[in-house]
Amino acid sequence: MKILAGIITAVCLFAPLPCHAAGTPAGSVKTAHGTAVIIRDMTPVEAKSGTRVFQHDSLKTGPDGSMAIVFRDDTLLSIGPNSEVSINEFLFSPAQGKLSIVTRLIRGTAAYLSGIIGKLSPQSVRFETPVANIGIRGTKFAVQVENPAERP
Repeated sequence: MKILAGIITAVCLFAPLPCHAAGTPAGSVKTAHGTAVIIRDMTPVEAKSGTRVFQHDSLKTGPDGSMAIVFRDDTLLSIGPNSEVSINEFLFSPAQGKLSIVTRLIRGTAAYLSGIIGKLSPQSVRFETPVANIGIRGTKFAVQVENPAERP
């Protein structure tokens, strides 16, 4: 058993991509419907209630999909059909003053309700889209990013 633990530790220390199994989750899936996956280290993981979500994960839904995420700081993020959001950064250690959440809507629709990070350190919250960055100041909003190829 000690040998297996040593191998896992070595892989996590020297792997070129983050080893999420040993990391602290950013949050978890609250609900998922239809086609909904989490892309972690280039591997799809089925999104279902309770599935952990980590920094650097991408959330993707198909034409029949939707997903809601609750982050550790109580931020809520919901995405609709044909959507993709990446979690670029999530730091939540209030005692150490480490607070940051940066997400990027690549395509589709999203609804966002800020949590504790937005209240304690609003300048540390950013929601990015292909055409704009939104600085969150303790609020909620919905946004849609259209694919230019899909416009009439």
